[in-house]
This record gives sequence, C-alpha cells and structure tokens, in this order.
Amino acid sequence: MRYLCLIHWDEEKAFDRLPAELAGFVAAHRDFNETLAAKGQYVASQPLQKAATAAILRVRNGRIDVTDGPFIETKEQIAGFYLIDAETLADAIEIAGNIPVAPLATIEIRPCRDCVAAG
Repeated sequence: MRYLCLIHWDEEKAFDRLPAELAGFVAAHRDFNETLAAKGQYVASQPLQKAATAAILRVRNGRIDVTDGPFIETKEQIAGFYLIDAETLADAIEIAGNIPVAPLATIEIRPCRDCVAAG
C-alpha cells in the first residue's frame, strides 16, 4: 500500500538554519532515498518552495477563485513529501520516523486510496 508522508515545519525557523546544516539535510535525504529504493519502498519525494509561493484554488458554483497562498494561518507549513510503499501503517510510521528532518518537523502519514481507472 502507498502512504503519503507530508512534512510540516515552521518555515521561519527552518530557513534560518546555517547553510551547512541545510546541506547536511539534503545529503541525509539523498541517502535515505537510496535506502528506501533499495528496499523497494521509495516511490517519490520532493521538497516544496515556501508557502508564500503557493496559489489556493477553489471552484464554487462553476467559478474558479484563486488566492495567493497560504490561506490558512498556521505555524507549520507543508515543506515536502515522501510517497512510499509499506505493508502496514506501522511500517509506514517506522519509515517516516527515519525521515532525516523528522526531529525538526511533524510528519503526517496518510494511506493513499486505491483508484481504478474507468473504462
């Protein structure tokens, strides 16, 4: 089963870290990705740009409304994600606990729905 691991963190604190520390996280994530891939558990991962670069889209009554993000006031923003393959939620939790920035972040783990294409 696939699980989406959303990485939430406080952008203000995260980007105030020293460049060498941030570079260390990049290297740690690269190693983590390779470890997951070797086990057949890696599907995809990607860091995201700051929340201020987002656009929020809503379609209501056939009308598209776009707002510059973020719309919701919160201390933590979604900083990136991992899409992983894991047998159980317990396995996904164990994997997510090893995401290199987990000690600085909150990781939301959600099982993905299985969708079958019509036709």
